[in-house]
Amino acid sequence: MGEKHLISGLQLWQWRNTALQAAIATDVSPAEVDWLLLEVAGLDRLALRLESFKNWPQIQLQLPLEELDRLWQRRLNDRLPVQYIAGVTPWRNFQIAVSSAVLIPRPETELLIDLALASASNASGNWADLGTGSGAIALGLADVLPQATIHAVDYSLEALAIAQTNARNLGFADRIKFYQGSWWEPLTFLKGQFSGMVSNPPYIPTSTLPTLQPEVVNHEPHLALDGGTDGLDCIRHLIEISPSYLQPGGVWLIEMMAGQADAVREILQNQGSYCKIQIHVDLAGIERFAVAYKS
Repeated sequence: MGEKHLISGLQLWQWRNTALQAAIATDVSPAEVDWLLLEVAGLDRLALRLESFKNWPQIQLQLPLEELDRLWQRRLNDRLPVQYIAGVTPWRNFQIAVSSAVLIPRPETELLIDLALASASNASGNWADLGTGSGAIALGLADVLPQATIHAVDYSLEALAIAQTNARNLGFADRIKFYQGSWWEPLTFLKGQFSGMVSNPPYIPTSTLPTLQPEVVNHEPHLALDGGTDGLDCIRHLIEISPSYLQPGGVWLIEMMAGQADAVREILQNQGSYCKIQIHVDLAGIERFAVAYKS
């Protein structure tokens, strides 16, 4: 951000009060106002809680106040997610850059990284993050598996640009390799050599998409959401193709939707190349993750 956008503490205090009232009136969490100000005005929680910034002669914003207000109106009226306004979201121990080209990484997906670490029979070697989006899973894997090389694939060039920015910003550029393409396709040169594969694939049934929150259906990329008629198209493909890429004992690990666990377990069993199939719940107790090993 080249130019500085300076306003007085009083101006920002007045904007915040108006924004808080508007949030409450439109059923948006007022906590989002303060989270946004932490990100774009560099305020800290104490200054917000005590409202001490009201007396500061000037505060530097990352964007003009008019622009911030315009985006906030879109949050209220168009349901634009606040993470897209700030351009970042917290995830595990990272600040991850996001834009409307990528799915906003969800808190429950953080558990995929813990499961990968717990289930890794080989914590070194090659690991794949298929459908990397913002790069969150690849970054998480690089963080907990310091001996591994992470191969991150996405179909969207815009998504890959953001994922690469995140890898650079967070110091993982030398540990993560990025590829444009569909699922395993760009990684054929490493067939049979993967210690593990992790994916948060699209798993929403097409007919369910319109019923999702407007924040999701109107602003997040449908390519990252739409899992076909029953939501399992991409997962089926990953179950079918992955055995030829994984080493014996290699880990296959995905996130799925509530209610899909039994079907996913059955497809894994019927494929015939997997053993030790396990379903794990998220913090809300929902069956959210499937782990299997190449036999």
